[in-house]
Amino acid sequence: MKSQTFEVSTGTRERVHDITRQCEEFARSSGGDGLLHVFVPHATAGVALMELGSGSDDDLLSLLSDLLPADERWRHAHGSRGHGRSHVMPAFIPPHATIPVLDGRLALGTWQSVAIVDLNVDNSERRVRLSFLSD
Repeated sequence: MKSQTFEVSTGTRERVHDITRQCEEFARSSGGDGLLHVFVPHATAGVALMELGSGSDDDLLSLLSDLLPADERWRHAHGSRGHGRSHVMPAFIPPHATIPVLDGRLALGTWQSVAIVDLNVDNSERRVRLSFLSD
């Protein structure tokens, strides 16, 4: 298995951050056929495969705001107001995704991108682990 990590700065606001380019470069360098596993080892971030740049990323953040409001209801209550929701979000958007790779290219569907979803405004730095599995 080939594996590497890279850092992502998601900033100080809720964000859907595109990492497709890094995933494509890693898959290309791995060559051949296999599976790309994307993992974010953080309790408050997720990995989504979705269309980006057409408003869908803002729609996702709006939906998460409705579903997981940034208010005082959360038992996990350190950090910014509503921080506990950031710890619940990965139950809805898991911290991993697996993507087929064919001849060194991601086998994503039309308009699909790979993104980090981060609601945690208290921690702007994320590590992403990419692993390539093949036989």
